[in-house]
Amino acid sequence: MKTINAVLLLVATTAPMLGYAESTTAPTLKPGDTWTYVDTIETAPNGWHQTHDEIAVVRTTADHIYFEEKPAGATQAAREILAGADWSRWRNVNGTDTMVNQPLSFPLSVGKTWEVKYTEAHPNVKHDSESFDTHFKVVGPESIEVPAGKFQAIKIEAEGEWTAQTAASRSAGSGTVSNQTGTTVVVQTRNATPVTATGRLYKAVWYVPEIGRWVKAVEEYYGSNGERSQRISSELESFKRISQ
Repeated sequence: MKTINAVLLLVATTAPMLGYAESTTAPTLKPGDTWTYVDTIETAPNGWHQTHDEIAVVRTTADHIYFEEKPAGATQAAREILAGADWSRWRNVNGTDTMVNQPLSFPLSVGKTWEVKYTEAHPNVKHDSESFDTHFKVVGPESIEVPAGKFQAIKIEAEGEWTAQTAASRSAGSGTVSNQTGTTVVVQTRNATPVTATGRLYKAVWYVPEIGRWVKAVEEYYGSNGERSQRISSELESFKRISQ
């Protein structure tokens, strides 16, 4: 009896792992597959913004997913977006088509790692350059609850570094000096020396093969002092999969 109980206990504790014990391949998506998320942006110290967004597959090829994104329930035209077959995102960086995010890398297997690394020149008026170096790893199965329900997911985590080189700038100020002979306008200019800012980042996604996408995603950015400056999170509210 003790042996039987021990076997039953072993099965009970390992059963949630069995479904994702081996490699998980990319999902088969169909036009009309739809997911709705509640997206939240928290910016230090008190910034907070939340939206409800709908993503719907338009078509797929061997290498890409074409999808639309719009506010949930909105009647206006949706944004049309192109992603890799693993939901990776690409864009033009310094004149070259560059991967800037890859939350999934199929086939998924526990312990698998990959890296996304790039440097962008003049990304905005404040920075001469920005660099990101992110290392992803498949952690393994994990139960998670989101507004759409409870799921057995595959958790992927990423940690990395960001570096920003500020742009050189010049500011000018003026004033007047008056004396017995009259008034003189004085103009002062100041040159701001470029500085390098660094920090850390953390990402995590909880991917569910049956859903065809993640049910939760988190991005966090930290400054050089270790304080979090921004947190972006996304949780699945509802979904619709077209029959295979």
